Amino acid sequence: MPHHSPSAPLPRLLVAAPASGQGKTTVATGLMAALAGRGLAVAPAKVGPDYVDPGFHALATGRPGRNLDPWLTSEELLAPLLLHGARTPRPADVVVVEGVMGLFDGRLGTEGFASSAHVARLTATPVLLVVDASASSRTVGAVVAGMVGFDPGLHVGGVVLNRIASEQHEAEVRSAVESVGVPVVGALRHHEALTMPSRHLGLVPAAERHEAAESVRAIGEAVARGVDLEAVLEVARSAPALDAEPWSPQEALAEAGWTPYLSESRPVVAVAGGAAFTFRYAETTELLEAAGCEVVEVDPLSDAALPEGVAGIYLGGGFPEVHAEKLAGNEGFLGSLRAAVEAGVPTVAECAGMLYLARSLDGRPMAGVLPTDATMRPGLRLGYDRLVAPVDSVLGPAGTRVTSHEFHRTGCEPAAAEAGGTEGAEGAEGAGWLVGPEGRPDGFALDPAGTGRATVHATYPHLHWAGAPGVAASFARAVYEGRARR
Repeated sequence: MPHHSPSAPLPRLLVAAPASGQGKTTVATGLMAALAGRGLAVAPAKVGPDYVDPGFHALATGRPGRNLDPWLTSEELLAPLLLHGARTPRPADVVVVEGVMGLFDGRLGTEGFASSAHVARLTATPVLLVVDASASSRTVGAVVAGMVGFDPGLHVGGVVLNRIASEQHEAEVRSAVESVGVPVVGALRHHEALTMPSRHLGLVPAAERHEAAESVRAIGEAVARGVDLEAVLEVARSAPALDAEPWSPQEALAEAGWTPYLSESRPVVAVAGGAAFTFRYAETTELLEAAGCEVVEVDPLSDAALPEGVAGIYLGGGFPEVHAEKLAGNEGFLGSLRAAVEAGVPTVAECAGMLYLARSLDGRPMAGVLPTDATMRPGLRLGYDRLVAPVDSVLGPAGTRVTSHEFHRTGCEPAAAEAGGTEGAEGAEGAGWLVGPEGRPDGFALDPAGTGRATVHATYPHLHWAGAPGVAASFARAVYEGRARR
């Protein structure tokens, strides 16, 4: 199958379902693995902000998992980001997008904003429906008819029947679905291989399970047996060419006012990885590299220290509470991190990263550079929001506005630095963000080295830097200027 330039038709499909829990993640990941197993270059994507499913997508395809989220990056960027993922790191033969929740379920009160259907429309992507048939038979045909008729602007190209009990059951359901004019391209029986690893805050991150790759391989084999892959590719090939140019990190930075620095060497930005810090968007690294930074992944669980001469630190999301004891025990790395942050090295920490910089996490000592203590809480906090920066920081000037999402079961006490400055350079410190229309303070923007603006920014909300390239440019600028100052 030939590779496709961005201007040519790009085969693509979006795997969706009538509701959560019908097997969407399993079928999407299995399709990715099955198509990759046939020798195709498969570019994966996930609708929404979720970091977990893209980890499985990366295992299935050998490419970075990516996200398509109009809230975090704007509607206009979805097609460019899809095209970027389809050509990076090399041209793909087909794009497989996994949807979120039910096909039409988006932000409440918005008529489906950020839903799978919304993303499919914005990217002119045909839909492959996964329907759990375990508790019904002919009614599945009515469900599919309703899904197809609800939004005439969508093209539902085929159906995969999941959790089929027998040949007779399959024949009954297949007949009902095909009577409403939608082809059935596959049917999957109840099978232990067709169960994704159990979720922690959703699905466990792929890096948390040594057997995750084996699970993905087995799911891919089962999907290859039960699904007509050529019929799936026909659905993907029905997608029209996209009238858009691929997103470019260099162009995004330039539009945000970035001017390259003349430097003999690239400043090193340490990015937390390993089993405790699995959550970050691929575009974050791509933007930093486009700004001339050398991105070095570090593992706070096992590395002895930060890289020599580190000029910037990015601590993303993950599940540090699962690894709190081991993180606390790596005193060498904690000490190296503490020294760098206190010396004013520009540092960004989101969610898990903030917990790692706190005094303690569930009673275990952490880096201690934030005046707060973190604990697990019974409830789950999740959702989209709008943020405003109350103080100048390495992420931008006071008044910077961005969109975000949160997803965590922990809390910090106190939850935020006091407004108007804490100890240190007067006026340079405060909460990291003011969240939502009520302006709820969240997190910490601190200036431990007295530089005149906050050099450490630690908060719960996650940003997608492709949707906020000014934040990426501001952080990269702080990295270069901080290195020159030191």
